[in-house]
Amino acid sequence: MRKRKKLTPKRILKIVAGAIVFITLPTLLLFGFLYFKYNEELPVGKETAQADVLANKMLDALNYDAYKATDYIEFTFKKRHHFKWNKTENTCEVYWKNYKVNLDFNDNSKNEAFKNEIKIESENSAALIEKAISYFNNDTFWLVAPYKVYDSGTTRSIVTLENNEKALLVTYSSGGSTPGDSYLWHLDDTGKPKSFQMWVDILPISGLEATWSDWTTTATGAQLPTFHKMMVLGLEIDGIKTNRE
Repeated sequence: MRKRKKLTPKRILKIVAGAIVFITLPTLLLFGFLYFKYNEELPVGKETAQADVLANKMLDALNYDAYKATDYIEFTFKKRHHFKWNKTENTCEVYWKNYKVNLDFNDNSKNEAFKNEIKIESENSAALIEKAISYFNNDTFWLVAPYKVYDSGTTRSIVTLENNEKALLVTYSSGGSTPGDSYLWHLDDTGKPKSFQMWVDILPISGLEATWSDWTTTATGAQLPTFHKMMVLGLEIDGIKTNRE
C-alpha cells in the first residue's frame, strides 16, 4: 500500500498554484484567442453633414416620433432587473432580488431604496441607489440606444466599411456611467439597425459586435429590441410595455 505524502505547507502551496494554473490557463488562452480574433482599433470617422443624414434615416426607420411620444416604458433585462420608467417625469422604479429603488433624475434628494418593502435609511441606501443608477444606465441603453444618437455630448461621424457601405459612429463624451464610449452602427438599406460594434471601457475587447435584429413594435408604435446576441452570449429583454399619458 502506497504511503501518502505529508501535506507540508510547501506541498499545499504547490497544489494551490497548480490548481490556479489549471483553472486560469484555459481562460487566458480563450481570452487571447478572442482578443486576436475580434479586437479592433476604433475607426476614424468623418464628422460631416452626411453623418446626421444617416442618423436621421435610422431614427425615421424606427419611428422616432412614436418613441418621443411614449411616456412610460416597462421591461425586464436578462430576467434579473425590472424597470418601470416614466420618461416624461424622468423617474424610474428599479427592482432586483428583494430590492426596490425609486430614482428621480430631476431631484436626487427624492431617491429612496427599499429591502423587502421596508425603506432603508439614507446613509445605508447610497450604495443601492448607485447600483440602481448603474443598472438603469446600462439596461435602458440596450433598449433605446438608437434613439440616443443626438443626446447631449454626442458626436456623429461616417465610417466607410471594407465593402464600401457606410456606418454611423456615435461617441458619447458625457452622460451615462462610462462617458467616452463609442458605438459603430451597421444599418440595413432602410436605415434600421442590424448591429453595432462597441468601444467601451467595461469590455476588455474593443470592437465587439452585438445584434440589433429582434424588434417588436410596442403599443405606442415605438420599436424596441427583445434580444441581442454578442458572440455566444444572449441578452434577453422581455415584458415590454409602453403607453402614453
